[in-house]
Amino acid sequence: MPDTECMTHPTGPQRRATFDRWGPYALLAVGLVTAGASAHAVGMSRGETEAAGALVVAALLLQLSWRRVTSDTPGPTRVTAVLYFVRWAMAFALTWLNPFFGIYAAVGYYSSSLHLARRLMPLGLLMTAVTMAGSEIGGMPPHGPLMWVIFAAVFCTNVGLVGLFFRFADQEQRRIEDQADTIDELERTNAALQQALDENAALHAQLLVQAREAGVADERRRLAAEIHDTIAQGLTGIIAQLQVVSNAPDLATAHTHLERASSLARHSLGEARRSVHNLAPVELAAAGLPEALQKLVADWGERTGARAEFTVTGTAESLHEEVSATLLRTAQEALSNAARHARARRLGVTLTYLGDEVILDIRDDGTGFDPAAVPARSHAGGFGLAGMRARAERIAGSFAVESEPGHGTAVSARVPLVRDDH
Repeated sequence: MPDTECMTHPTGPQRRATFDRWGPYALLAVGLVTAGASAHAVGMSRGETEAAGALVVAALLLQLSWRRVTSDTPGPTRVTAVLYFVRWAMAFALTWLNPFFGIYAAVGYYSSSLHLARRLMPLGLLMTAVTMAGSEIGGMPPHGPLMWVIFAAVFCTNVGLVGLFFRFADQEQRRIEDQADTIDELERTNAALQQALDENAALHAQLLVQAREAGVADERRRLAAEIHDTIAQGLTGIIAQLQVVSNAPDLATAHTHLERASSLARHSLGEARRSVHNLAPVELAAAGLPEALQKLVADWGERTGARAEFTVTGTAESLHEEVSATLLRTAQEALSNAARHARARRLGVTLTYLGDEVILDIRDDGTGFDPAAVPARSHAGGFGLAGMRARAERIAGSFAVESEPGHGTAVSARVPLVRDDH
């Protein structure tokens, strides 16, 4: 199909090559017909007619052998230059014999750029202008001073027009070359930009993999800390209650401590389920981040009895799972801290989609604290503020906390808006 389109709609260079191949034959034929019809009018002798016929045959043979001689070396070469000037000599001689052969001599104008090197083009055009001027004044040589003056005027006119057209053609050629250079430069720039984008995407994927691996390690430390702080302590309490039961002086005392052991067991089971449930954000499996946060805030409000509100601003987008998990874990930990320590009556959670980042803000009116007085996170300590900050920074985000004793707490996590690529 492309070949058919190329034949149906040839390009400029293709049309020019086609004319260079068949144009000389057509111009030679028209020149031969007009010269033959005007031979008597211009006063050609028998000898001049025979000479013209011989030159036409020679010009035809030259044109027939031209393509064969130059097929292996396309473009301007020494061979094409020699052929060009030989053809000019034949056209000049024919025009000398009969001015109507100037039709054939015009081939020198359009073929100079195809067959002559740039330094030879002015000479070829100048010589063609001489032939064309002789044809236009009725034949060479001019007869009398007046005809020489007319020849000079016609020649200068031809030279001026040739120079003007040559300048226009040169400017057009330079424009085309500059345009081609610009296109090449744009292609190189686009290729470099695409390579940079590919490298950036690969680096981003690598960072997410590292963040996921670090998140797994952090989850292990958090889970170990929760087991130590809740389940292990609950089991210790159960053992202590059972030891009291074994030494109880009466059934009432034993029954009381059994109830306490049972309550501790139920509580520890609940903590174990909560820890396992929080190991991976299953809330995101069936819903997006806004829906998961909405449910989290609603459940927290029902459990604590505090007034809890959730707000989304901006246009919600599907986020990469690592970004969603980071913000959800941050919200879970912040709400857990608020329930355990803040004794808040009101709490507000806002999720903001802002250009190229996502912001999670959590505010409460609880007891507050002095952030500078928070003890450093231990090697096996809980998640806490330091853990929330580490989560945000792991995906090139930031975490901030503002609080003051008696004036509530506000935490904010800002992370890049990385869209889900699935």
